[in-house]
Amino acid sequence: MPMITVRPNPDPWLDQLFSTKSAQRGAVVRRSTAWVEREVGHETFQQEIRRRGYHLIRTANQYIVICQNGPIDILL
Repeated sequence: MPMITVRPNPDPWLDQLFSTKSAQRGAVVRRSTAWVEREVGHETFQQEIRRRGYHLIRTANQYIVICQNGPIDILL
């Protein structure tokens, strides 16, 4: 089993992720769950999503972040 390495300070990684053009426009950001775990850990990632008021969806091995805090409807 590979060793999981979480950054001692996840803030720069999270700042970079949420400063992308997509995130700034209120669009969607997608990252693999394995990459998130390796970089900052699932709990830290989820806490940051919650702090920002964004929406988080997990599908298969991907996280999908909807970078806006308004209501969403999942249609299908």
